[in-house]
Amino acid sequence: MQFERYPCVYILASKPYGTLYIGVTSDLIARLWQHRNDTIAGHTSRYRIRRLVRYEMFGDMGSAIAREKQLKRWHRQWKINLIESENPDWHDLAVGLGLPPMAPRVRQDGP
Repeated sequence: MQFERYPCVYILASKPYGTLYIGVTSDLIARLWQHRNDTIAGHTSRYRIRRLVRYEMFGDMGSAIAREKQLKRWHRQWKINLIESENPDWHDLAVGLGLPPMAPRVRQDGP
């Protein structure tokens, strides 16, 4: 299955157990590229939230939006449990979708 042009809910993390972001899109690859390249100013660029840790594909956008709203209402621990149910090591799943691995994070505040 190609991942482009299918409704999808995705969860990004800044690092394992870090800041989480939940979004919905019809083009997961393009949206991941936007997050990784900071083309959209906001929460994900400010907190460097770029690691794809979970995604769910849907047959229609209405179902995807409903799932996104549901997940956003969940407690943080429920979200962590959901991520770890299929990705216990918090791997960046975007690599498996064909995107290159992210460069290691460079500290901005010194050594």
